[in-house]
Amino acid sequence: PLAGGDTSSLAKPVLRYLWYVASYTQQEKQNIHCLQTFMPALNTLPDIHSTRQAIRHGETSASNELGRSIAIAESPACAHVWRQTRFDAARGEAALADHANATVRNGFSQPLAGLAISVKDLFDVAGEPTPAGSLALADAPAASIDAPAVARLRAAGGVLLGRTNMVEFAFSGVGINPHYGTPSAWDAQTGAAVGSPHAPHVPGGSSSGAAVSVATGAAFVGLGSDTGGSIRIPAALNGIVGFKNTARLVPTTGAVPLSTTLDTACAMTRSVRDAVLAHEILSARAVVRSPAPLASYRLAVAGNLFLDGMDTTVARAFERSL
Repeated sequence: PLAGGDTSSLAKPVLRYLWYVASYTQQEKQNIHCLQTFMPALNTLPDIHSTRQAIRHGETSASNELGRSIAIAESPACAHVWRQTRFDAARGEAALADHANATVRNGFSQPLAGLAISVKDLFDVAGEPTPAGSLALADAPAASIDAPAVARLRAAGGVLLGRTNMVEFAFSGVGINPHYGTPSAWDAQTGAAVGSPHAPHVPGGSSSGAAVSVATGAAFVGLGSDTGGSIRIPAALNGIVGFKNTARLVPTTGAVPLSTTLDTACAMTRSVRDAVLAHEILSARAVVRSPAPLASYRLAVAGNLFLDGMDTTVARAFERSL
């Protein structure tokens, strides 16, 4: 569009992005090349499926993609997103994935093909404490093994970039953490921060850091949990896909609980087809797709209660989606 087409739809997000960048401190400006070089263009955030195709055709590699993920993870867009990172180990794992991918003809040794994932701070990762966004557990003993959800993603070829920030003990849908800072919402659809540096928008919670890690392009899958909206809310506020599967399909063992009967381990992704893939990995089952056309389904829509007081912009988007 910038080469001669209609630019009106791009003007607002581009100006918002420039305003955001102009407000950076001098130290942040020194790192802005990370955003300019590695942040995805408007509406072109690549998902797992398209990136695997690019790897298959020799257009990129797991190591190259990991380099982009790390550059974004270290950029101002991911401020307060990470509780702990493991970039050096991730580089080694991506290199191994490249070797494995090269030995498989017309496919991949693992479905995630060595691409970056992030893990919410309430899941056990072997050798690391599990603070769940709290100071109270900051000095907890290190976990001896990965939580099953983490282990399944890693066994499927996911390269763990790091642990993501969250609401303390997952006890809010807003996304604020008073101890470790609060990530700013990032719109994956426009590739820009939501709000401004002086008035950023909340990312939603409790899987706040996981959502921003996916929306910015740092991670392809953000493992989180959902009890009363902790995947769906941040996914909505960051323009990505959040899927809360049926409880108990994915083991919650090795995760700090909020509600032992309602907690659900699930993920956020960049596309619906990636959400299906992530769910198949996490639940260790194949998703059977219905052949029925979409028009054959009936939807029940609550005309009040959940829609009362809705922001007009959100209301328009909701009606348009219906």
